[in-house]
Amino acid sequence: MRTVITAARLWDGSALILNPILEIADGRIESIRSQSEGEIPAGASHKDFPGTTLAPAFLDVHIHGAAGHDVMEATPEALAKVSGFLASRGTGNFLATTVTAPIDTTLRSLEGLSKRIDDAKGADWAGARPLGIHLEGPFLSHAKRGVHPPAHLLAPDIAIFDRFYEAAEGKIRLMTLAPELPGAAELAAHATARGVRISMGHSNATAAETRTTIAAGACSATHTFNAMRQLDHREPGILGAVLTTDSLYAELICDGIHVDPSLVPLWWRAKGGSRAILVTDAMSATGMPEGEYMLGGFAVQVADGRATSKDSPGVLAGSVLTLDRALKNFVAFTDASVEEVLPLLTRNPAAMTGFGEAAGTLRVGGAADLVALGADGALVASIIGGRIQSAFSAGN
Repeated sequence: MRTVITAARLWDGSALILNPILEIADGRIESIRSQSEGEIPAGASHKDFPGTTLAPAFLDVHIHGAAGHDVMEATPEALAKVSGFLASRGTGNFLATTVTAPIDTTLRSLEGLSKRIDDAKGADWAGARPLGIHLEGPFLSHAKRGVHPPAHLLAPDIAIFDRFYEAAEGKIRLMTLAPELPGAAELAAHATARGVRISMGHSNATAAETRTTIAAGACSATHTFNAMRQLDHREPGILGAVLTTDSLYAELICDGIHVDPSLVPLWWRAKGGSRAILVTDAMSATGMPEGEYMLGGFAVQVADGRATSKDSPGVLAGSVLTLDRALKNFVAFTDASVEEVLPLLTRNPAAMTGFGEAAGTLRVGGAADLVALGADGALVASIIGGRIQSAFSAGN
């Protein structure tokens, strides 16, 4: 079935088109043009989103779960629930993110996630697609572990990493690593050679230790400001290195809880439009009522929009954020336009992870995964695989 979508604007990942006509057939984009180049085709289902900007669906490179399920369950049922919820909130693709656990538990999860990623390549997959895996832990700092269980943290170990990589059948695309740990630079170089992107985080590293790992291949930073050594004017630490290394990508959780809104413009100015990446770090409680949920193998209490460890009260344990809400927050916190912010959820994470062919742009022949957004960044509609997953009133 052919569908025609119109709106006020369309941002395709690089350029802005006014009064666009987007044609979709069999879940793929068939054509993109302006109404000045021709009339709206007759005979097709026509969906108009007046006053909105059409844009690529979002890519979340750091998400642990949603809709009551954790990705480490790695079952068809769990991934279907997570994928369906994400699609309803504008996310078309994601990296299934693990949390520190016993080695055998992690291996089982990686094996299951690899199968689900293969399943998602099928034409009958519904919802957001897991493109790969983000291994967050176990090679993290005890000093900045957050809620990662200390008993299962490990020193960087190439042999253990290779076991993870093989269990995942090569589908680990991103790994968080603390630069100060003995062997971190060697593991960074080894993993990079195998196609894994290294993101530095959960770290008490000095600036020099951070730069050594950047030289070994690290290309990004995990949830900037959170679980990082604080900035000091005599020892800038990992945070100082992240904010001043222009080539480095950097994640941010823009929920107004993990980072004070007044600091978001500072991060924005430091990383700019081509290296900043918005993530959710969302856990299983996302999209669910407040209460007790699981993150990996430990309990999390959710109240007043905050997810905190049940065993360590007050310590943040992921979030209940969605990327559409992160976009709207970012626009409000910075006064940036929607078009300025869109690369942070689309083109930048796709470029960092090397998934530019699968996500981050709208192009003829590509998947019909897109969103319609209001001027304030609010999600008006989410369209995944050419099908409308959700629609909201403007100002949602």
